[in-house]
Amino acid sequence: MKLVLLSGGSGKRLWPLSNDTRSKQFLKVLGSKNNDKQSMVQRVWGQINSAGLSDQAIIATSKIQREMIQTQVGANVPIIIEPERRDTFPAIALATTYLYSVQGLSKDETVVILPVDPYVDNAFFEKFKEIEAVLYESKADLALIGVKPTYPSSKYGYIVPKEKKEAYITVSHFTEKPSEEKAAILIEKNALWNCGVFAFKLGYIIELLIEKGLSVQYDELLMHYSTLPKISFDYEVVEKANKIVALPYDGYWKDLGTWNTLTEEMATLQIGKGIISQESVNTHLVNELDIPVVVHGVKDVVVAASPDGILVTDKASSPGIKDFINQFNQPPMYEERIWGWSRTLDYAKYEDGREMVTKRIHIIKNKNSTYHYHNLRDEVWTIVKGEAEIALDDMLTRVKSGDIVHLPAGKKHGIRATTDLEFIEIQTGVDISNDDFIRIFYDWDDVINAYNNSKSKVIY
Repeated sequence: MKLVLLSGGSGKRLWPLSNDTRSKQFLKVLGSKNNDKQSMVQRVWGQINSAGLSDQAIIATSKIQREMIQTQVGANVPIIIEPERRDTFPAIALATTYLYSVQGLSKDETVVILPVDPYVDNAFFEKFKEIEAVLYESKADLALIGVKPTYPSSKYGYIVPKEKKEAYITVSHFTEKPSEEKAAILIEKNALWNCGVFAFKLGYIIELLIEKGLSVQYDELLMHYSTLPKISFDYEVVEKANKIVALPYDGYWKDLGTWNTLTEEMATLQIGKGIISQESVNTHLVNELDIPVVVHGVKDVVVAASPDGILVTDKASSPGIKDFINQFNQPPMYEERIWGWSRTLDYAKYEDGREMVTKRIHIIKNKNSTYHYHNLRDEVWTIVKGEAEIALDDMLTRVKSGDIVHLPAGKKHGIRATTDLEFIEIQTGVDISNDDFIRIFYDWDDVINAYNNSKSKVIY
């Protein structure tokens, strides 16, 4: 059995903490046994490890989330990288071809697909060991895990049963987010919440891809990924399956996709600098800014502040914020990377079209940036804390607090922190974007080897 965890989405309902690079699953707001704060992906991976399933698990994600996963879960966690976001069918197709053509798994192998961010008890993952047997026993195309509802919710999809067997149900149809009145009727018919977990034999999807004229070789499918239909797995596969069964799970499960559900499971009422007055009832504050936020005399409210924006919302109304932030068109202002983090402090665009971006960048001790260059922008670094080794074209040297480094467009550069390091980076140019990166080396050992094998200068 193989587990494929899907990690995607921008988590817009948890704005302003979540953005394109830091989706909801990466927000460190949940409690842990060590009283540290952990993210959804860290919690789920820990549960998978406790269930003895981590050796069978792989994470499918977009390239912009790769570093976040490696930072939070570990650099050695197996990852399948989608070159761009194209919904769940292309993501699962790519993962399936990887298991088939790269790992060489048999078509009889069971593959379990699950989201990377459910909030569940550990017993939920023990069910995965049962789903394989149910899939084979029922001879179904797909086997799902369905959660027994605890109340008539309009937030979830429902799996409606046709026939009940001893260990599973056969599925009649699906109902997506009904009204609470219709949900109550569905529950009377023993319908289950659809939690997005399903299993199939590897050969089922491989044969389906062949029927659609798609390659089942990973490298080839990756090369033509942008031509795949941008469609969900539910629409492309599930709705067309001949036989689907579902394994009921009678335990704790919650989707922490909105502020009102997330705050119910947060480690504390307040994270970050500020004060919540005693007159404030059932109110949460999450502040990632360096300025204090005071919340006074309000009830059932969430206040969230980050470099991407500030949100003040009634908890019950919080799911609707996605409709408002769609009109914002700005790049992420805060990003966590495998080497540290960066925060955008200022942005300006001038009459002649030139742009200016100012960032505060933190690199963890012994971590490094890539060795790269830019075509469209100049950079100036002012080192404000710590020391580092820096590679500049044909020179390898050191920098420390107070030093200034000029990096015109085209100049190759990279930096490795020898202590915790911070610097202010000012970018100037036209069409400044994260696409203007030509990366040469990722590992610092490769940078050192290149210098040792050349006539470059090493100045210490």
